Amino acid sequence: MSAAVVPFGQQPAAPPPSAGPAAEPIHLDSYVELERTTVTYGREPNVVRALAETSLRIAKGDFVALVGPSGCGKSTILKLVGGILRASSGYVYVAGREVDAEPVRIGMAFQNPTMLPWLTIRDNVMMPLKIVPPFRGEYRRKRKTEFRDRVEALLAQVGLKGFGDKHPWQLSGGMLQRASLCRALVHDPQLLLLDEPFGALDQFTREELWSIMQQLWITRRPTVLLVTHDLREAGYLANRICVMSARPGRIVDDRVFEAPRPRTLAMTYEPDFVAMTQRLRELIVEARTDEPAGSTA
Repeated sequence: MSAAVVPFGQQPAAPPPSAGPAAEPIHLDSYVELERTTVTYGREPNVVRALAETSLRIAKGDFVALVGPSGCGKSTILKLVGGILRASSGYVYVAGREVDAEPVRIGMAFQNPTMLPWLTIRDNVMMPLKIVPPFRGEYRRKRKTEFRDRVEALLAQVGLKGFGDKHPWQLSGGMLQRASLCRALVHDPQLLLLDEPFGALDQFTREELWSIMQQLWITRRPTVLLVTHDLREAGYLANRICVMSARPGRIVDDRVFEAPRPRTLAMTYEPDFVAMTQRLRELIVEARTDEPAGSTA
């Protein structure tokens, strides 16, 4: 069971006792919930335990970051929530239902923008409207009017006004990542999954996109789960930061970060913020050097 959520600087309370098997979410106020979830790969004698028994609750509209050593299971949790991967045991709930029981609009952005090179930026961004219900039923009728306007408004919001007719090979990496964020948000997702979306960018572009991502979240308020190795990024963007242990991954610390919004780059150099990131770094070092025996079989 993950640690209780408390502000930085306070010690978490003891976790509640584990409940028995459930057919409904344990906490009805959670939008995303993992309950005693595990993931293993392979078969005996070559089983790899990717995720140890893990529980996590995320409220609707929250912004949660997962940090930890490489290979600790951060992206595994993201895939569980997105329905890309099935749990080996335990439960995964989204919007009050098991993850594959009822469709939830999900937006995703990854380190590689994966734009289709033969389509314009506008058509790449519009792709979810073509394939995701209920928009796909109106796509032919609205693609040159309402949907086009929706895409252009998003492109303008991220600084890509006038680039809709360009092709991916004509844009820089930072511009492509902006377009990728637009594609992830164009269909008004209830849940946004971000897997190191700024990790391949230079520092200045990355920091500029933090500001854009923060503004998009403030105005749209999707529930966000962010995987990142950048502790400043986690503190700048997230309301909660969960630290994971080395494989088999588990959440070893789960804390609220209550800095006011909108946050600024200057804030990331203030003593309280620096102390917070240093504490996260210490926890990750401890997690990296404390890998349980028998993580692989």
